[in-house]
Amino acid sequence: MKLTPVFARRVFLIAGVYGLLVLVPQYFVELGDAGGPALDRPELHYGFVGVALTWQVAFLLIARDVVHFRPFIPVAVLEKLSFGLAAAALYAAGRVGADVLAAGIVDLALGAAFALAYRAASPTAPAAAR
Repeated sequence: MKLTPVFARRVFLIAGVYGLLVLVPQYFVELGDAGGPALDRPELHYGFVGVALTWQVAFLLIARDVVHFRPFIPVAVLEKLSFGLAAAALYAAGRVGADVLAAGIVDLALGAAFALAYRAASPTAPAAAR
């Protein structure tokens, strides 16, 4: 498969839409309401969801012009690694369940796709592919 800016656009569009679909419902259900332990610091939950949603908007913005916004792609990779690696480490320590590990694996896969998108969004990519 040839990596082109079209590939990069699709990766960021899919990531942004997926993230919105997964995160928006979390504004309406606190962990305690979903069968987990009650939150003693709900501001951390809503703060996480708000920051994560902001990143989904950034992914959609990057998708609009991956060549122009290419300098932000490594930061997007870091965003995905920060949760994916933490989820894996917490699972290994027995502090979270398989559901959190699965979400972390999705983020790690998206981070890898973002890294490929960075190469695909190179200004030297064929103009016809933009």
